This record gives sequence, C-alpha cells and structure tokens, in this order.
Amino acid sequence: MDARTNGSTSFPLTKHSTARALLTMIDNPLDALPPAVFSEPIVFTRQVGSLKVYLSDPTLIHETLVKNADRLIKGDQVRRILGPALGQGLLTADGQHWKWQRQSVAAAFRHEKLLDLQPAMLTAAEDTKARWVQTDGKLLDIGHEMMRTTFDIIVQTMLSGGHGIDVAKVERSISDYLSPSGWTFALGTIGAPDWLPYPGRSKARAAVAFLRSSLAAVIAKRRQTGDVTHDLVSMLLAASDPETGRTMTDEEIIDNLMTFITAGHETTALGLAWTFHLLAQHPAEEAKLVHEIFEITGGGPVMPEHVAQLTYTRQVFSEAMRLYPPAPIITRTATEAFQLDKYLIPAGSVFFIPIYAVHHRAEIWPDPETFDPGRFDPEKSRARHRYAYMPFGAGPRVCIGNAFALMEAVAVLAVLLQSFQLSNRNTKPPKPVMKVTLRPRPNLMMVGRRRLQPAA
Repeated sequence: MDARTNGSTSFPLTKHSTARALLTMIDNPLDALPPAVFSEPIVFTRQVGSLKVYLSDPTLIHETLVKNADRLIKGDQVRRILGPALGQGLLTADGQHWKWQRQSVAAAFRHEKLLDLQPAMLTAAEDTKARWVQTDGKLLDIGHEMMRTTFDIIVQTMLSGGHGIDVAKVERSISDYLSPSGWTFALGTIGAPDWLPYPGRSKARAAVAFLRSSLAAVIAKRRQTGDVTHDLVSMLLAASDPETGRTMTDEEIIDNLMTFITAGHETTALGLAWTFHLLAQHPAEEAKLVHEIFEITGGGPVMPEHVAQLTYTRQVFSEAMRLYPPAPIITRTATEAFQLDKYLIPAGSVFFIPIYAVHHRAEIWPDPETFDPGRFDPEKSRARHRYAYMPFGAGPRVCIGNAFALMEAVAVLAVLLQSFQLSNRNTKPPKPVMKVTLRPRPNLMMVGRRRLQPAA
C-alpha cells in the first residue's frame, strides 16, 4: 500500500477544549492529556488547526517510532522546551547530525565501560549514606538527596571530577529551567511566537546561561591542560563525523554535556525518589528487597560484583518507573504522510506518546495502580510487547544511557537501603506533575533511620 495515496483522512476527533487544555497544560501537561488515551489505542484531536495523534497501543507505537522513524523528527515542541539549554545535542538533534553524535558517544555506554564506572557509583552512594548518618532520624527531601547523589555520579564518571562545578547551584539552575516548561509547552501548542514572555522565563534563561558557562569552563580547562582522561569530555573532544571528518565545536560539546547532565541525572534521581516513596508504603516489598541485599552481600559493603546479582532490586526500580515514568510524554512530528492502521497521517501531524498512560492501561497491566515488582519477573517481561514499557523512550531514539541509569539506580538503592529505612512524612499523597520530567508535588519528605539488622 502506498501510504501517500491510500487510507482514510477522516479522523474520529475527540472533543478537546483548547482553552481549558492550555490552562491545564501550564500547571501540569499530564492533566491535559485527553482522558481517552488511558483506554483507547489511538486518539485524534485538532488544536489550532493541527492534527494531534495520541498513541497508547504498543503495536501502533512500534509501527510509528520504528517502522516510520525516517518520517519523524523531534519537532517544534522539543525545540522550544529543550533547545535553549540543550542546543543541537543528542536529545534534540535530528537526521545526520543526530546520527554522528550518537555514534560518537556510543562507546561510553558499552557494557564493559559501564562496569568500570560501578565503583564511582557506589562511592557516591556511600557519600550520601555518610551524610545521612550525620542526620539520622531527621527530615530528608529525598528528591534533593537523589539529585545530589546522581549528579555526583555524573560528575565523577563523565567529567572526571568536574573541576570545581558548583553542585548545589547546578541543581537549583536545572529546577529553575524546567519550572516554567508548562508555559513553553502550552504556548508551543498554539504556535505562539518564541519571544512571547511568560512567568519564569528570565529566571530560566539565567539558569541556562550559568549551566552552559560552567561547562564551557570545564572544556576550556581541558583544552588548556591537554588532559587525556578517558571520560565523556575527552570522547567528545576527539569525536569526528565519519563522513566529513569534522570535529565538534565547543558549543556542540556543551550541547551534549548539558544533555547528559540535565537529562541524565534528573531522570534517575526522580526514579529513585519515587522508589523510596513506594517502598515506604509497601513494607513487604521493602523487606524482600533488603533481604536480597543482605543475602548477596553477606552483610558486608556493596561491591561492584554484587550489583548485577540484585535482580529483585532492579525489579522494584523498574516497577517504580512504570508507575512514575521519569519522561512521561514523548513527541514527534511527521515530515511526510504515512499509513498508520487504517489512517493516512498527513505531514505536519504531531504525535504524542503518553508513556504515563501506556504504563497505566489496564489492558496491558492488570490492576495498573498497584505496586507490584513481580510484574518484572523475567518470564513476565518476555511475554509483554516490547513497547508496553518505555521508561527510557522507544525506537532508534531510545535513551542511550538506559543501562547506565539502571546500574546506578540499583547501586544507590543497595547501599542506602542496606543501612537505612525511610518513612514518608508528607501530609497528603504527592501528585505526579510533568515539568519535562515527572516530579512529585509536594516534594517527597522522608525520615531516614539506621537499619539495625536485616529484614527477616
């Protein structure tokens, strides 16, 4: 079938009030999703004349993101929200420019390279544990604690220590940048001009300027000293396009470092924060996880060789990312028409893959709101459609750091839960709010107390 000449161009449009959706989107884009995405495989809406296609069926998602990948680009929404900070880095670039950048950094994420990084992951987790020992029984903002921990890991593994980067200010700046993302998402939906002011815009711009200047200083120092440390900075400095031979400019290197620092540590930190929150609500699952840690380590320190053996710990983290996927929505824009199911999707259509909705569909996940790490037993995982679970995106653009994130999450959980038990202290249940990533509102406040003996 020729996708350009066959198929229906009459779409069953779902009623979707643009004005109401925009107001909701500013506060939380997740709440602006058409309710039908939680039950229907494909949903169509029109906003400001543009066709929006929401896909919640794994088969249709595969058909779109994999089989028609060459007909898709990241699109205007991604450019508006992430472009000012990430430029044309790996997360935001398209076409050949994306391809050669991905090839350039792929070696940093090979399995054998990741194994070399495990000691640094465990050291960062031990540093967090040491801080908690000093504040035993006191209130912790667990999201902040995990942001600090995962940022320490990024700095040590990707930047070889970071050369004096202000960690606390970097964390504040990332939050300042993401905070008004609902505005940029909403204004992009109606095609408003980029220059239109909105609350938080100037603070977000200042945050971007600080973040990029901090990384520029790292690159300048590395060029000046000529260090040949085998980290991501050196890899980007040495990268060249296999077709043209050109190397990356400093701006392009900053684009990619920004991508790994902002996207890399933020998503894993949030996944960890939600995991601690869920375990505090489910003591039986926490006891099973802690038992596994003590059984594998023999009660001694968590060592690099233990991480791969902590299978239930990995299942717990996977289930937390099902319930609270750190990147809850991904978007693409069609550059040409193509056939999808019985519909001819026209060029210019914007696809929304509501990962949060896919992860909460009862047709895919029985009793979807229940926290059940057993869903990720190997046999059950193999029985599911590959695109039923997408915490790291899907298709050729799947997150290159997914194995890194899983490894560091298991390492952090093992070190901290071996020594501490956390309990929730929020007065009301936290609400998942999309600020590009899925953040809790209010912040997850927990009390950590020393664990005296392993769980039975």
